[in-house]
Amino acid sequence: MIELDGSHGEGGGQILRTALALSMCTGVPMRISNIRAKRAKPGLMRQHLACVHAAQQVSCAEVSGAELGSQALEFVPGPVRAGDYRFAIGTAGSCTLVLQTVLPPLMLANAPSTLHLSGGTHNPMAPPYHFLERSFAPLVQRCGAGLELNIRRHGFYPAGGGEVEATILPAPGGLQPFDLMERGALRAAYAEALIPALPRGVAMRELQALGQALGWSQEQLQVPPVRQNEGPGNALLATLVYEHVTEVFTSFGEKGVSAEQVAAALAREVKGYQEASDGVVGPHLADQLALPLALAVNATGRPARYSFSQMTEHTRTNFGVVERFLPVAFETERGERQLVVEVRKRPV
Repeated sequence: MIELDGSHGEGGGQILRTALALSMCTGVPMRISNIRAKRAKPGLMRQHLACVHAAQQVSCAEVSGAELGSQALEFVPGPVRAGDYRFAIGTAGSCTLVLQTVLPPLMLANAPSTLHLSGGTHNPMAPPYHFLERSFAPLVQRCGAGLELNIRRHGFYPAGGGEVEATILPAPGGLQPFDLMERGALRAAYAEALIPALPRGVAMRELQALGQALGWSQEQLQVPPVRQNEGPGNALLATLVYEHVTEVFTSFGEKGVSAEQVAAALAREVKGYQEASDGVVGPHLADQLALPLALAVNATGRPARYSFSQMTEHTRTNFGVVERFLPVAFETERGERQLVVEVRKRPV
């Protein structure tokens, strides 16, 4: 039984999700206390319970403490089962976080799986759908597994109601580590304003302000069509397609925040990545990459390296949780304009 303190580091829900994923991957039971201790409303919220219940279904687990507001949970996994699953948050809570929880064990399963997820698809405190589709999924494929994503309906806070389908294909020869040390040439850069059920003028103001801040042409500024009965909601996305990596940055509109402020926040993120650092991946992708690469390193014994732009407390905490379950170490060095992490297998 691995004992975890949920107040450690950033003290949020990521500790729970990573622990659930690795407990299923390794078959090792875990007990976590002080769940989300550093949040304004500590304990399990509905979206965290959805992650627990999804993990329970996928691994036939025995669970205690799975109730709203609970700050302690015990999770004893059984065998992971591939299959066709439906997971609903029931609120605008992020369904991408449920995917994040069950993806690692299903990548190690003995057959493909299909997930039907409903809830929030574009939330400020979770990886948005387009980030997972464009940035994360191609790197999962580089590990040898498959992650195919399809959005059927956007879901924004507070309405929710989004729908995503995910197909997970396990790696035929097991997960393989890789190095990601260069972005390569910039092949495309574009922005999209998602504005279901909102005036089109909001999107035009956001895109105009972003285009001016980044020096992008009109052809790089897009308003994708939205599906019927979606929204309301607003997300401004900037996608940078490099030879070896694609990064997606997102800024969310909310009441009391002008379109120009939404664009300015996104422009700062894009400039921070492009101009202030040579790191291949941004801070969010640095966090997401940790678990699949650690599983690949543990399976093969071969190291993996990647460079990134910024170490967040979220990433540092995630590294620590992974090291509790797997005999790997994240060794980080600071360069002049980037950070480099090497994932190595520790002697058992």
